[in-house]
Amino acid sequence: MRVIVLFNLKEDASPDAYEEWARTSDIPAVRAMAAVNDFRVLRTTGLLGTGEDAPYSYIETIEVSDVDPFLKEASTQAAQKIAAEFQEFADNPTFIMTESI
Repeated sequence: MRVIVLFNLKEDASPDAYEEWARTSDIPAVRAMAAVNDFRVLRTTGLLGTGEDAPYSYIETIEVSDVDPFLKEASTQAAQKIAAEFQEFADNPTFIMTESI
């Protein structure tokens, strides 16, 4: 399963501060989770072929080996701390669960 997270930053959140936090806290913490095979944070650069901005500034992809252990890990105090910090930056993020076809 892969979780796709689409979000923009809150109006008062600094992109530089968010990206530094993502590199130093979020990415290492999520990648350290046993049920996570891969985790990426992507900054969007626009809509292909249009020159327009994308509707979301950031996208996360979390490749999960098994959803139940992932959810159990996500409920730990350490994971909840990272999630709370993420919520300080992200404006109403959308979490989409996906599967390959």
